[in-house]
Amino acid sequence: MGFDMSTLFLIDQKDGFDPEFSQLVSMMNYVRKTTHEAVEGLSIEELDFLVHDEANSIGMLLAHMAAVERIYQIVTFERRDPTEEEEEALSAGLELGEKGRTTFKGYPLEYYLEDLQKVREITYQKFQSLSDEWLYEQTNWWWNQPANNYFKWFHVFEDEINHRGQIRMIRKIQSKATEGLAK
Repeated sequence: MGFDMSTLFLIDQKDGFDPEFSQLVSMMNYVRKTTHEAVEGLSIEELDFLVHDEANSIGMLLAHMAAVERIYQIVTFERRDPTEEEEEALSAGLELGEKGRTTFKGYPLEYYLEDLQKVREITYQKFQSLSDEWLYEQTNWWWNQPANNYFKWFHVFEDEINHRGQIRMIRKIQSKATEGLAK
């Protein structure tokens, strides 16, 4: 995914998007750019590193980001719950845990970045086909409370920010562990 550095720090109008979607896309672009920076150049070994036996790896967290976005595509764009087949296909990325540790191991960084790019392209294509009013459509959400689509998509990139922080922490721990082995 190419990032336009001349507009990365501007929440402004984006070509092909209505005004409110442009603001959302501006924020999502910045978050994704900083996620790319957080994982730039990582090896398979670094992507698979576990702080402890029950931890999430960086690769798992990247897969989680893509799985969350896919679920939100289904829930918001298609206005339905995922099917059992869809939930099963995405479960390793959504649930992480042992299933995630088994599933997301041995893949290069490009695997995860391509997956993130593909899911984001679908999101942006759909965003371009919707009017800003769609963002304010409400449904009952967590704890049977009202939420609009704008909040739901805010949560997609808010979740990415949270896990990017975990990625940065894992990298620091891994760096210290590697320094300890070198001594």
